Amino acid sequence: PMSERPPYDEEQFDTTISRRSRRERRRDASKKGGGGVLEFLVILVVSFVLVFGFVRPFVVEAFWIPSASMVPTLKYGDRVLVNKFIYRFTEPERGDVVVFKSVQDDQQDLIKRVVGVPGDKISVRGGRLFVNDEPQREPYVNKKLPDRSFAAPTTVPENHVFVMGDNRANSQDSRVFGPVPKENIEGEAFLRFWPPGRIGLL
Repeated sequence: PMSERPPYDEEQFDTTISRRSRRERRRDASKKGGGGVLEFLVILVVSFVLVFGFVRPFVVEAFWIPSASMVPTLKYGDRVLVNKFIYRFTEPERGDVVVFKSVQDDQQDLIKRVVGVPGDKISVRGGRLFVNDEPQREPYVNKKLPDRSFAAPTTVPENHVFVMGDNRANSQDSRVFGPVPKENIEGEAFLRFWPPGRIGLL
């Protein structure tokens, strides 16, 4: 029988990250003076662009969330804006929320969080994510539905990413279908714009 995972001290295993992720930089910017006004203006401008269709197919596109696999970050029926241009200039980072074509059905779009990049060794033990044998601190996962899954160690190949849903106990992700080719990634979700009460940067 599977034993319970041993307790870990979050602070003990916290590692220093030399550069902040894009997501952290966006959140820091939104906390500064005028952040709320800036966020409103961004939403207004991008919405205008989407409505009139000037750059939608190439730069920014709206996506509807079709499942609960990203709860609590994204709920069923939420709508997000996706930057479809960003990965032409930079590589996906751990923590990015990405929209991609399913590796099992290229007619289906999925949205998950990148937890591993090329060269990373990924494993899951009793629901706890390990990257390069280090347990990860993940404040965004769904604590209301604890995950107890296990996934054998796998090394992320070149031009692939390892993705998982934030709702770990209710998500089919790279634990099931393996790493996702970079060519399948359509872009990074950066803004939840619907419903109005949940507007915010991701």
